[in-house]
Amino acid sequence: MDKKAFIKYITALLLFGLNGIVASHIPLNSYEIVFLRTLIGSVLLIILFLLSNGKFHIGKYRSDVIFVVLSGAAMGTSWMFLYEAYQQIGVSLSSLLYYCGPVIVMILSPLLFRERFTAPKVIGFAVVLVGVLLVNGKSFENGKNTWGLFCGAMSAIMYFFMVTLNKRSKNIIGLENAVLQLTVSFLTVAVFMGIKQGFYIEIPINAWPWIVILGVVNTGIGCYLYFSPLSKIPVQTVAVCGYLEPLSAVVFAALLLNEQMTVIQIIGAACIIGGAMIGELVKRKRI
Repeated sequence: MDKKAFIKYITALLLFGLNGIVASHIPLNSYEIVFLRTLIGSVLLIILFLLSNGKFHIGKYRSDVIFVVLSGAAMGTSWMFLYEAYQQIGVSLSSLLYYCGPVIVMILSPLLFRERFTAPKVIGFAVVLVGVLLVNGKSFENGKNTWGLFCGAMSAIMYFFMVTLNKRSKNIIGLENAVLQLTVSFLTVAVFMGIKQGFYIEIPINAWPWIVILGVVNTGIGCYLYFSPLSKIPVQTVAVCGYLEPLSAVVFAALLLNEQMTVIQIIGAACIIGGAMIGELVKRKRI
């Protein structure tokens, strides 16, 4: 395995894990943050793509373009829900709920992609459900911030649509895929924000450094580091190491934002991440 490619991939996951931390320093609403993030990130990705002599194949693979466009719209919507959840229920719980999205993909893949329905998938999904109940059960019981929990759940559902639609694209891949997807994501958020409030955003001066970091580093460079080395890393390594993102988000939130989780919630977090990994680590067998 290419060590440089692996380092790029791990760095991207850690950057993504810091998204909620950086966003917590930006005193704007969720869709304004996502609007600025996708705007700056998509411009930077386009520049990087052109500097790397990349070529667009939009006219050649039109059916693939449709899937990537729909996936980009789902990603923009998912991020708006996720950043609203950050503000409502904190980075830790939001990240864990958001990362239930891959689990939904895992359990429905036999129906969507004709993959085998395996015991590890069923067990993993059951463990994740237990984890979700442990992490959020008390909040549901107390009726605490139902809107925040709803946004976290919706971010996972839209993540599911983002992944399944993008997997339909067989020819537009890699950095070209990332450029198109992030650009469409920006346009989706822009339409929503334009309808809701217009494009005037009052941004405090002290928020600009964090906005630039989120847009340039966490989004633009993060996406570049994530997509450019994928072809050089084994698929199983990508799948398993991908769970470093939600794990690092929880750790960063505890260390940098002083977000505290109960013992039950920590066990639930372990169930969510561990259950999601079962489908990748355990040898698959038919039920």
